[in-house]
Amino acid sequence: MSYRLGVDVGGTFTDLVLIDEDDGNITTAKVLSTPSDSSIGVLNGIDKLCTAVERTKISHVMHGTTVATNAVLTGSGANVGLITTRGYKQILHIARSHVPGGLGAWINYKKSRPIAPLKWTIEATERMDNRGEVVTSLDEDELRQSLSVLRDGNVEAVTVALINSFANGAHEHRVREIVEQELPGIAVSISSEVIPEMQEYERTITAVINSYVRPSVERYVAKLRSEMDQTMDGATLNILRSDGGLASASAAEHYPVNLLMSGPAGGVSGACWVAAHAGFEDFMTFDMGGTSTDVALVENGIARLRRETTIGDITVRASSVDVRSVGAGGGSIAHVPELTGALRVGPQSAGAEPGPAAYGKGGDQPTVTDANVVLGYLPDTALLGGDMGIDRGLAEAAVQKIADAMGLSLKQAAAGIIDIVNENMFGALRLISVEQGYDPREFALMGFGGAGPLHVNALAKLIGSWPVIIPRGPGVLCAYGDATTRMRDEASQTFIRSFSDTSVADLSSLLQELADRARATLDAENVPRESQIVTYQADVRYHGQALRLTIDFSLEELMRDGLDDIGSRFDDMHEKQNTFKSEADKELLNVRAVVEGESTFAQAQTIDEGDGNPAAAKVDEQEIYVDRDDHTASVYDRDRLRSGDLIPAPAIVTEMDATVLILPGHAGKVDS
Repeated sequence: MSYRLGVDVGGTFTDLVLIDEDDGNITTAKVLSTPSDSSIGVLNGIDKLCTAVERTKISHVMHGTTVATNAVLTGSGANVGLITTRGYKQILHIARSHVPGGLGAWINYKKSRPIAPLKWTIEATERMDNRGEVVTSLDEDELRQSLSVLRDGNVEAVTVALINSFANGAHEHRVREIVEQELPGIAVSISSEVIPEMQEYERTITAVINSYVRPSVERYVAKLRSEMDQTMDGATLNILRSDGGLASASAAEHYPVNLLMSGPAGGVSGACWVAAHAGFEDFMTFDMGGTSTDVALVENGIARLRRETTIGDITVRASSVDVRSVGAGGGSIAHVPELTGALRVGPQSAGAEPGPAAYGKGGDQPTVTDANVVLGYLPDTALLGGDMGIDRGLAEAAVQKIADAMGLSLKQAAAGIIDIVNENMFGALRLISVEQGYDPREFALMGFGGAGPLHVNALAKLIGSWPVIIPRGPGVLCAYGDATTRMRDEASQTFIRSFSDTSVADLSSLLQELADRARATLDAENVPRESQIVTYQADVRYHGQALRLTIDFSLEELMRDGLDDIGSRFDDMHEKQNTFKSEADKELLNVRAVVEGESTFAQAQTIDEGDGNPAAAKVDEQEIYVDRDDHTASVYDRDRLRSGDLIPAPAIVTEMDATVLILPGHAGKVDS
């Protein structure tokens, strides 16, 4: 008997799912996160989960982590030195000369300091042209002398990003050898390995961020591996990538820039697995945790990906699930500014320490969770995470501050907090649907995360997406996604050609070379070649255009239909997102091969058939406040519900890791 363990670290809770590989049975656990050192929370969760299971029987640990994300958001990454081509020292300062925001945004825009400061930026005398030919040879003696700047500055990581290295990385490789000789023990990232694609700024910032988070990720992974080697008999550790695939621990340590959206990607992966078994292909995900809410769109069973990942005001070129986040969670703090007197909710959060007032751990600020308690949506008998009680008195005292500041009753103030946070999350759902050319009414809405099932009914009313889907164990779905996803890697290369000048034979030959490069990673993880699935992508644009879109295709489609099918798909996508298509010639910019292994074993558990009446699962009644009126809601234990049961509203359904609110005028149905 062996087990697979999925672990997801959130801002407030760390979630764990243990899957029995023999029968698919799952065991879940939820513990408070430890922001000062995430590994402590992970190990605490493993202790809690493994009381009845021997750790040595855990064969694989799949982990979604926020270590890289937090390093960027908190500015706690490494001291990074940058080596670039002479004349390009200010590359991070100039960037793309773009000010985010609408018209006049430059008035208030405060540009953040570059991750690699000028004082630790070295110019190397060398030059490649855009065809990869050497124009100026590397001056090695000068470089060795210049490295004293980085040595004296005590840099912890070095990035090498030379002009046109995407076409020929020979100079970057030699620079790395010299740095490793002169600065032993310092991690070196070279842009031609991190992202061998054109556009010098995007390639440089991506490689710099890789260096910035690398020491933190390496320490974190090393600590987990050490613990696993001691107590789990050397279980295999895999880390979830931003694109929803799994990376080996070694790949995660060397290329942590691919982990920036690791946490949210786990929820989307888990949602796709649940939806496939429930019979839904088109849906939006609504993952509301303690600190933030993440949303994504899934079409035909496949989550939308984007070629860029944005964290804070930094955008890097790394594939990620197209997740949009807002600072709205159960721990989001409500406040009334004296200047405006208008109620605001978030983005500040009470987090895990001290947490909402209702947790009874020292928090006294009014949060979304406290408002849910006041309104009766979280029953007094509910146990957060299965063992944490709720203090209603503390929640009421916290929300009373808002009521006093606005001259409202306690329940009216709590309802106002919920309404505002729902509107904030509604805006995020519009970003992934309406503003991308999708009609949300054509999609279901899956609510999960610790707080998602409390709010998803109200969000569905706002955006018009039905049905609402609440998976089993919604509070630990991200961890379930970690445990049920597959190994993945990709290899890319810039290939600038107009369609009219592109040979299908040359393109297919390049694609197969890229596939072999990506396969090597899965080979190293002992994934059989016959289990590896290869797909291909091309970044396409109209001639003279800056915008580009990524088109997926298979090698068989390319050989059969040539570039015409890719061009037709590009036209359709361009028209959907921009309302027009052009007769201009099309161009390829970058091509890549994506290799995935088989899905991790996980058997969908079924529920016994019932008679449609949920009365046997009813455990209590609860007064709730909805639409300025009091209602009596029935409280049900989800573990006692049976397939086919129809739950009349208003109702509250409780389980270990989340609470579902079914609003008046709706009904809940349990499927198999």
